[in-house]
Amino acid sequence: MALTLETQHRNARKAGIASFVGTTIEWYDFYAYSTAAALVLGKIFFPTTSALAGTLAAFATFWVGFLARPIGGIIFGHLGDKVGRKKTLIITLMLMGCCTTGMGLLPTYNQIGLLAPALLIVLRLMQGIAMGGEWGGAVVLSSEHAPKGKEILYSAFAQQGSPAGNLLATVAFLLTSMLPDHQFMTWGWRVPFLFSALLVMVGMFIRMSVDESPAMQQLKDRKKVAKLPIAEVLRDHKGLVAMGVGACVIGLSATYFKTTFALSWAVTSIGFDRTQFLTVITGAIVVQLIVQPFGALLATKMDLKKAVIYMLVPEIIALPLMFSLIATGSTKLAMFGMALASIPHSLYYAAMAGILAKSFPVQVRYTGISLSYQICGMVFAGTTPILGQYLLGATGSILSVVALGVLHVLITLFCALGLITRMRQEGARDAAREAMLAQS
Repeated sequence: MALTLETQHRNARKAGIASFVGTTIEWYDFYAYSTAAALVLGKIFFPTTSALAGTLAAFATFWVGFLARPIGGIIFGHLGDKVGRKKTLIITLMLMGCCTTGMGLLPTYNQIGLLAPALLIVLRLMQGIAMGGEWGGAVVLSSEHAPKGKEILYSAFAQQGSPAGNLLATVAFLLTSMLPDHQFMTWGWRVPFLFSALLVMVGMFIRMSVDESPAMQQLKDRKKVAKLPIAEVLRDHKGLVAMGVGACVIGLSATYFKTTFALSWAVTSIGFDRTQFLTVITGAIVVQLIVQPFGALLATKMDLKKAVIYMLVPEIIALPLMFSLIATGSTKLAMFGMALASIPHSLYYAAMAGILAKSFPVQVRYTGISLSYQICGMVFAGTTPILGQYLLGATGSILSVVALGVLHVLITLFCALGLITRMRQEGARDAAREAMLAQS
């Protein structure tokens, strides 16, 4: 028994590390695009007489990746629930790496005309499909390898990939942005995209060493694998998906308020140069990387509803404060504001994945949590930069963007608490059924 327990913990750690490394690479690729969209893509792929129009066009292609993510969630969720978590995650990693490297090799609008933005959009779509399948699989793999009672804690390994990938992408662009403008605009922006090829090779080596999850293996052995997971999810768990979508909102959109939108706003409207504000963002991401795991610990050690309230409510104050401090034009104040605003949603983001994974039954878990997360990404996170830019242009005031951010926090709080209540009710019903079976 001791040996079995030791093996379980070793496999759980291996799965957690593999999920962390894989999601770090996937998020690096995804965030590299969002940073490039704010800094350069509008100018070289969508040249117009209006700087605002070019930025909006670049942010629109940014959203295209989110539009494709639910498709990836369905495709790879089906494979993950039918064939297995491990094989599916190898495919998603390869697809993402190929797309990102391809972006770094694309000719610009001045070289091949309209074909350039068309190819960019196709690669962004494929990138979104890969990301749509990656997150859910990484969370499920970690969660299902976890010792009993520690599912939220081990799911947080996959969540650490988001700030780690974001940090890598931001640092890559921070370094290349130090180049003279001509060099940055001609070849410097390509380097972070091409670096993806090296990262994927490392990720593949680590991911291939992980075993299939025990829960998935049991489904296969018992021949209980769902025939059509998406049909089962939409037939039996629509309400769960809807609450899952809402529970993810600020966990996803906060990053794009802070990075993609805030970067564009600070550089074009406040007077920061790109290197200055990328330094601000880097500091905030380091804070997120350090603070985030404590959210999983809080969710494991204390009442889950109370933990979620303690994590999310401070964001209602921190997010408006962040924009106010950025508006001062001071690098130090902007860095303090962004770091402070990173703490609440980072804590919640760590716990969010495990909450979703525990909410869906094992036979449709990959599909269920992928669909919830990716629909949220499409409807809320992917629209954050373009909607924020539109509101800023329409009202001339950052207060409209602040109001959008606060609305996202409130939606998340309401749905997360509802999800936990439902999860507990299902757990109580399952316990009652087991007790009746034991008595009979």
